[in-house]
Amino acid sequence: MSFFGYPLLLKLGGQLLVALGVSWLIYAAFAGDTVLTRYYRKYTAQLDRSLKLLFMPAAGERIVLGQALAACAVTALGLAIDLPYWYLGLFPVAFGPVLWVRTKRTEHITRLESQLDALILGLANALKTVPSPSAALGTIVPVLPMPMRLEIDRLLKEMRIGSTLEQGILNMSSRLNSVDIDNALSALLIGLQVGGNLPVVLENTAATIREMNRLQGVVKTKTSEARAQLWVLAIFPFAICFAFTMLDATYFTPLQTTFVGTLVVALALALWLASLLTARKILKVDI
Repeated sequence: MSFFGYPLLLKLGGQLLVALGVSWLIYAAFAGDTVLTRYYRKYTAQLDRSLKLLFMPAAGERIVLGQALAACAVTALGLAIDLPYWYLGLFPVAFGPVLWVRTKRTEHITRLESQLDALILGLANALKTVPSPSAALGTIVPVLPMPMRLEIDRLLKEMRIGSTLEQGILNMSSRLNSVDIDNALSALLIGLQVGGNLPVVLENTAATIREMNRLQGVVKTKTSEARAQLWVLAIFPFAICFAFTMLDATYFTPLQTTFVGTLVVALALALWLASLLTARKILKVDI
């Protein structure tokens, strides 16, 4: 009977009133041209733009709706069962879609960089039989791997609506924002503008890209063990502190309650951060 008693009814009623009040405030904020509506439009437009760059359908409004429903579900669950620190669940709800889109974007760029050799070499071979660079690009699109095929197809569509090949290459470079892709497209653009034996220039560029990829693979292999040690250096202090705390909850009390202990903790954190930054700088080999 206590489960259906007055305290529980009052609690649920209060939560319902809070939910209704928050809903009314959200509706009032989005009803006109306010700061929230402008931010909402900007946020959804940014999501749509990022998804279109990944060749995905625009779904900014649906993502925001899903975030709102997930936030309401986390809030209701945390208040209903008195879950401690339930509000921490709102952080992945708020930043999860942006981080996911950014991760997919990084993977997209990485795959494109690995396919530059195929693009440049295929174009060089096509130019030996097709004199026009635009027509040569069109002939190699079906044999290009994904997602490079989608990017070149987008470039060709821009040319069909009035853009030149040079402008399309510049748009592709600014859209992808990658140093390796910029270097390859710059060689192609210079070859188009200067003239000469463009297939030979592209073959040399493809050979250079292959050699750069090989050197990057060698560097990654040689530094793999050091990168693993860097992860150990970053995580191991927290694991040690957690283990000692499990053995004796008062083990670190002097560090938390005394001035000297605070200085020691601050110095240890500073040295830990300095070691991570130094190791990361050493491992960041620029070819």
